[in-house]
Amino acid sequence: MKIAIVGTRGIPNHYSGFEQFAEYFSVYLAEKGHDVYVYNSHNHPYQEKTFKGVNLIHKHDPEYKYGTFGQFIYDYNCIKDSHKHNFDVLLQLGYTSNSVWFFMLPKKPVTITNMDGLEWKRSKYSKPVQQFLKFAERLAAVSSDFLVADSLGIQSFLKKKYNKDSCYIPYGAHPFNNPDDSILKDYNVEKGNYHMIIARFEPENNIDMVLQGIVESGDKTTILVVGTHTTKHGEYLKAKYKEHTHIRFTGGIFNISFLNNLRYYSNLYFHGHSVGGTNPSLLEAMASRAFILAHNNDFNRGILKDNSYYFSNSAEVASLVSSLKKEDNLHMVENNYNAIVQDFNWDKVNGQYLQFFEECLAEKNRAHAG
Repeated sequence: MKIAIVGTRGIPNHYSGFEQFAEYFSVYLAEKGHDVYVYNSHNHPYQEKTFKGVNLIHKHDPEYKYGTFGQFIYDYNCIKDSHKHNFDVLLQLGYTSNSVWFFMLPKKPVTITNMDGLEWKRSKYSKPVQQFLKFAERLAAVSSDFLVADSLGIQSFLKKKYNKDSCYIPYGAHPFNNPDDSILKDYNVEKGNYHMIIARFEPENNIDMVLQGIVESGDKTTILVVGTHTTKHGEYLKAKYKEHTHIRFTGGIFNISFLNNLRYYSNLYFHGHSVGGTNPSLLEAMASRAFILAHNNDFNRGILKDNSYYFSNSAEVASLVSSLKKEDNLHMVENNYNAIVQDFNWDKVNGQYLQFFEECLAEKNRAHAG
């Protein structure tokens, strides 16, 4: 098959979950002999024309100049270019800024959209933007040939809201089995004697709730706050907690080996995400044998089940910090790791996507033949 992936800033991953998935899945497809293309921002740090057998198409992306509005122009450029290539399958990751161009989609390929999370619930968006995102979500749900939901919660929402079936395929993670503590000195931490949180600096990821709870607990253990913090919310948090020297803002870390080792050797690992489907960083934490304390919501409970402690406010964070240690909860750690091996490993996820592609293409061909 000739397959294109649109809707990301590109590969290799320098941003977040969709880019990580696009990287792993496209390389998998190329290894299986498919002709794979990933659309990349023109200012992506990686400027080569191929990556591990995957073709890269760099298109102009003015987000750096216009902010969010630039994403619409970038998606327009990608979809316009897709007409040139005679693709069999067009995989759209998300709908935020590309669904408005649905009328421009090429007719030949089967269009499959991963619907992501409930973007309009994100508190960083103003009311008008949230209304637009609801509109964009409807456009994507109605105009796509087939839908993918990365969590059971999203799947049931799509059925209830739009009466649209979707294929449930979660994200994956690679089981981590080769710990190496040499990286710890680069971050000036010791095995089992620091906490972590990894997230984009957005209000709905509840970094503030976690850090406030840490402060309220009186616990002076170092906490590494990992993520690109040069955002409005990031600047706010750095200013708010600047007096607390045990709270360290590391910036983004995109070396997966560094992240895996930092997660593996941490004491408490906080996952504050509250909006969206299956979060990739949560699965990676499970795969790295982190001891996870998660925000209390259906998405996180659907993945972690009884193998986490949950919090809904800073007081609950403070209570957990004061009473829990990783070494006392290794059964939870192992249960989460085993869930990755059995249910959320990349080989299984990639195989499910490829099988779904084949079924969708066959169904569309039957419809045309009929």
